[in-house]
Amino acid sequence: MTTVAEEMQQRADAFCSRYQAVREEIGKIIVGHDEIVHGVLTSMFVGGHCLLEGVPGLGKTMLVRTLAETLSLQFSRIQFTPDLMPADILGTN
Repeated sequence: MTTVAEEMQQRADAFCSRYQAVREEIGKIIVGHDEIVHGVLTSMFVGGHCLLEGVPGLGKTMLVRTLAETLSLQFSRIQFTPDLMPADILGTN
């Protein structure tokens, strides 16, 4: 019979190995942005939000598209404009 601490250690080890596998897979496409990849993954795994800002051509969309493909998630892109409202993204009742 395993103790709670042993079970938690096993779960943490399993998560760590899967997390590393995801980082390695993303690293095949996104090169040299390890800190940003870590931040985006951390934000996603803790149920938070992440806003990627920057000038065109930095790979923001490619990073998120690669993350979605790696984790078998749905990807869609929203182009922000000055007149974009929350209802345009979330919808209304």
